[in-house]
Amino acid sequence: MRFLVITDLHQKRADVGWINEEISARKAEFVLFLGDITDFGTKELAAEILSKIDSEVYAIPGNCDPLNLPEGIKNVANDMHGKACEIGGYRLIGLGGSNITIFHTAFELEEDELYEGLKKNASEGMIMMTHAPSYGVLDQIPSGISVGSRAIKRIVDEYHPILALSGHIHEAIGVVEQNGTVFVNPGPAKEKRFAVIDIEDGKVRAELLRH
Repeated sequence: MRFLVITDLHQKRADVGWINEEISARKAEFVLFLGDITDFGTKELAAEILSKIDSEVYAIPGNCDPLNLPEGIKNVANDMHGKACEIGGYRLIGLGGSNITIFHTAFELEEDELYEGLKKNASEGMIMMTHAPSYGVLDQIPSGISVGSRAIKRIVDEYHPILALSGHIHEAIGVVEQNGTVFVNPGPAKEKRFAVIDIEDGKVRAELLRH
């Protein structure tokens, strides 16, 4: 199973062109979009952007997306906010928004909301897509402070996903493996960054790329 992962497009609609080129070139079976589709835009704008992606898309909102984004995209993408599905023989769960920030952005959740929103769908060995990162992994801002979610870390510790995908922290690009979980932040799509993930027999291989 091969798929493309993008996040933090922040409304750069023109970039859908290169995303479609990479979907074709990499032979991706589907796309996981980890949020911040818009930059404090509307659900209609999010739907317009997603509708132009030439692939099946599974999407969650970011903290810069509107609260009504999930209902606004359901006709053009698979809304994964607080939801789960089976894909390629694996359980995929999602939760958008971020933990609380100092910026009071549009879609922020308390830690207990993040925990309960993930726990209701969580299972051992799942694939997890969140906008915010797990605390302590790919979550450092330039000052070196970790700003990830402790609730997401708790879910990781309890359910051991094979893959934990996040965006949100634009500078914390990377692939890290810890205790059997591969963590990936592909970097912001607004900078033409993305990841290609291959999963075969429970083994994850992640490649960070730039168009």
